[in-house]
Amino acid sequence: MDTLDEKIISKAILESYTNKLMDYLENDVSIVGGGPAGIVCAYELAKKGVKVALFDKRLTIGGGMWGGAMLFNEIVVQEMGREVLEEFGITYKKYADGYYTADSIESVTTLISKATKAGAKIFNTIEIEDVVLKKINGEYKVNGLVIGWTTVNMAHLPVDPLVVTSKYVVDATGHDANIATVLTKKAGVKLISPTGGVVGEKPMWAEIGEQDTVAHTKEVYPGLIVAGMASNAVSGAHRMGPVFGGMLQSGKKAAAIIIENLK
Repeated sequence: MDTLDEKIISKAILESYTNKLMDYLENDVSIVGGGPAGIVCAYELAKKGVKVALFDKRLTIGGGMWGGAMLFNEIVVQEMGREVLEEFGITYKKYADGYYTADSIESVTTLISKATKAGAKIFNTIEIEDVVLKKINGEYKVNGLVIGWTTVNMAHLPVDPLVVTSKYVVDATGHDANIATVLTKKAGVKLISPTGGVVGEKPMWAEIGEQDTVAHTKEVYPGLIVAGMASNAVSGAHRMGPVFGGMLQSGKKAAAIIIENLK
């Protein structure tokens, strides 16, 4: 067996990770939230050559898709979701007309693998504390993120964060729409929403919630795109429960908006 040196192992991890983080302290797009919408968005951007980093405060990436519903690890998608499963090569079964099921573990791991292999860089256990808001060409624009370790924030330690600069930020943080909420509370800006702020999601209505997840995926403030459940929370749309077609298509739409804008 080859001899292993603990010092080399530690140095390899530190140097490799530090180089990766330093390289992505400046990027084209920062995505916050590693659920299905965020991961699909990262994949679509990366495969087009966009320099994209995805940040998630949890140790595991995948959002609510891991557990299916009530820890029954199967997910349901409709036709628009099936198209994405096919694109990623995820196995699915027809349950009834217009309803398809897939193993949530295979779904999440495949999404993550495809996104990283396409070139997206994923940084887990990093929490977003604030946004960077600057006046660029006479217009205020979201221009990046203020990041810190999740564990440091959980321990309430007085440790200053670092800054990531980006041309666009995607809020894919789910029900809480954390990035949009921070922006409105700290800067007092008006979003493109019925109230100018984060309205908050309405009760369950799967059909409408699925449609609205895609419909409300948009740039709600210069430099800030909302996707997935964050788009429903900002716009005041219904939640949809354990149906994931809208989330997957929302990620694709968010990426398409950014790609068009970057042109």
